[in-house]
Amino acid sequence: MAAAPVVRFPVFGLVRLLGLAASAAILVWAVHFRGGMALSSEKDKLLIFNVHPVLMLIGFVVLNGEAILAYKTVSGTKKLKKLVHLSLQFIAMILSIVGLWAVWKFHNEKAIDHLYTLHSWLGLSCIILFSIQWAAGFWTFWYPGGSRSGRASLLPWHVFFGVFLYVLAIATSVSGLLEKSIFMQSAKMIGRFSMEAMLMNLLGMLLVLLGALVILAAISPGAGKIDTYRGSSE
Repeated sequence: MAAAPVVRFPVFGLVRLLGLAASAAILVWAVHFRGGMALSSEKDKLLIFNVHPVLMLIGFVVLNGEAILAYKTVSGTKKLKKLVHLSLQFIAMILSIVGLWAVWKFHNEKAIDHLYTLHSWLGLSCIILFSIQWAAGFWTFWYPGGSRSGRASLLPWHVFFGVFLYVLAIATSVSGLLEKSIFMQSAKMIGRFSMEAMLMNLLGMLLVLLGALVILAAISPGAGKIDTYRGSSE
């Protein structure tokens, strides 16, 4: 079996840089191009929708990526690293729930059907599986905590599903950008080669690159501190 690649460049710095760039790009899109965000709006219901991609991207992609790498980037005890990991993913989960509520509310107020696109199926699956993953991790590795053998048995699956769900979050985000861009182009809201369309394409490319670097940093034995995401079940 081939060994994991050894990283010889500042991968964690690049992950943070791309995470900040992606967060800035989605905020520029929502505020500058789409007019802002609101949890309630009588005049422009699209302001409610705009909450959805911002919270989903920042939560499931940026914060979740930091949580996956917490065992390699956070200094201190294993318990502290575990707490940071759990806390960041809990915040990501809350943001995703608010983001889901926003798009659901938008659909209700615009009389649009729910769950008819592949993006919506992927997104709902991601939220449900992520919540189950977090709850199982909290119960087994934090409180009340499973037996040593139980933690050791669950850990490989917990790691696998954590990486799988991160890939699913990237795929869902990119499909959402594609879907929104096509909808707006079909409605003549934006041109194919407009600045807004190019920003959305660029953001999609950023997310793919960010996802690759997060996974590389997670599996590489030469990156980060002594404890890894695949570390002990203590």
